[in-house]
Amino acid sequence: MDANILFRVVLLAVLVATFSISAYFRKKAREEGGVIERKEEGIIVLVLRMVFGLPLLASLLLYLFYPQWLVWSAVALPIWLRWLFVVVAVLCVPILWWIFRSIGTNISETVLIKREHQLVTTGPYQWVRHPLYATALLLIFSFSIVAGNWFIFAYFVMGLLVFRYIVIPEEEKRLIEAFGEKYEDYQMRTGALLPKIFRGDSNAT
Repeated sequence: MDANILFRVVLLAVLVATFSISAYFRKKAREEGGVIERKEEGIIVLVLRMVFGLPLLASLLLYLFYPQWLVWSAVALPIWLRWLFVVVAVLCVPILWWIFRSIGTNISETVLIKREHQLVTTGPYQWVRHPLYATALLLIFSFSIVAGNWFIFAYFVMGLLVFRYIVIPEEEKRLIEAFGEKYEDYQMRTGALLPKIFRGDSNAT
């Protein structure tokens, strides 16, 4: 089988698996922990979701089913590098399951927190405050390398900036309001998207 076809088959399986895991745990959280309506988080966040999410999903689907439509943004990358990130993408699937399993019914589909929200600091959350965002970004990055596509990579960069400087600060402001010093202490010993090497800087990525 041609390597490019195999890449697309594996990435399609990864995409289906990640959406299935997310749907299962989010459905369970809505049934057991209630729902926060998206309209409650404000127009800016809603617009960002539309502007970022829909074109990104469209570009991924185009690569998987109509790759010829993205030839204009193709970049030649070594085959070994593309295979490496196939492995990374596959490994994101069990990591994603671990994240959802750890956060349980606290998962929210908005930047808002639930009335009965509990602060989770176990599992992947003992090292990173937002492992779900981090894994999603790693998946986008992996897709861009496997696809050899600078347009998908541009969405990774855009997503990194949006999450780090808009979504996370807004979400953490609400977490501090809910948990106060307990959350601030948690910030001091963990990174937002990556494990913290040097403790004491709550703004570490």
